[in-house]
Amino acid sequence: MAIPVIDFSKLNGEKRAETLAQIANGCEEWGFFQLVNHGISEELLGRVKKVSSEWFKLEREENFKNSTLVKTLNELAETKSGKLENVDWEDVVTLLDDNEWPAQTPGFKEIMAEYRSELKKLAAKVMEVMDENLGLPKGYIKKAFDGEGDDAYFGTKVSHYPPCSHPELVNGLRAHTDAGGVILLYQDDVVGGLQILKDGKWIDVQPLPNSIVINTGDQVEVLSNGRYKSVWHRVLAAPEGNRRSIASFYNPSLKATISPAPQLVENVEEEVDQVYPKFVFGDYMSVYAEQKFLPKEPRFQAVRAM
Repeated sequence: MAIPVIDFSKLNGEKRAETLAQIANGCEEWGFFQLVNHGISEELLGRVKKVSSEWFKLEREENFKNSTLVKTLNELAETKSGKLENVDWEDVVTLLDDNEWPAQTPGFKEIMAEYRSELKKLAAKVMEVMDENLGLPKGYIKKAFDGEGDDAYFGTKVSHYPPCSHPELVNGLRAHTDAGGVILLYQDDVVGGLQILKDGKWIDVQPLPNSIVINTGDQVEVLSNGRYKSVWHRVLAAPEGNRRSIASFYNPSLKATISPAPQLVENVEEEVDQVYPKFVFGDYMSVYAEQKFLPKEPRFQAVRAM
């Protein structure tokens, strides 16, 4: 079983209806799908891959090797005293338009800024497709994320999962659902490890060169009144390979009010209407910060009470 792979360019041709249906299926049945021919050039993706690897080697690798995480794992392995809990075998930096970016690696900032700009355009297109499939006005999801005159949040996590000598003792990234809206991932095209939970089984998200993996976060599940799913996913640590993962998050503004789209709650039985409360996204993030690796349903209940 493999997650859907969808040719995004076919939205512009005679196979538009078929492609819309494939994306709807990806959102409704999987919560994850891969886009190919998405409009971001292979040349740019190649530069992103190259400069992110150079950045890790130059600015991050040595610190990771000497980190408390690595030392603790080695001690656990020697003493056979259990598994590392509540940590992830991950090196990560978050890029925002207004925060300080790594500066030592030549070209990193320029290339990543160009990539983020292109990815933001792709995110807008993906959200418009979701609008259309859900029967919502064009721009509905983006407008909901922007809130009252604020821009939506757009952050990029540049992560590496270095080779792990004892992968059975630590998670690459613990299982969770994503708090936000639409997530766009440029993952390693050789080293796997990302898995999603589908029908009670963990399914690999297969490496596919130059694809962009899309997944829907908790806020899209709420806006769609449960038609689109935010699903559990995780990353396994591995003994070989340094897995690259560049995940960008198109999330609501912290001030945005999120609730099911009115068009999607009509003619739905009353108890279903009550599954997803109306809340301010910043309040949800306060709950999520404490409960990221726990089931999402209690988060909705907790934010309802705020």
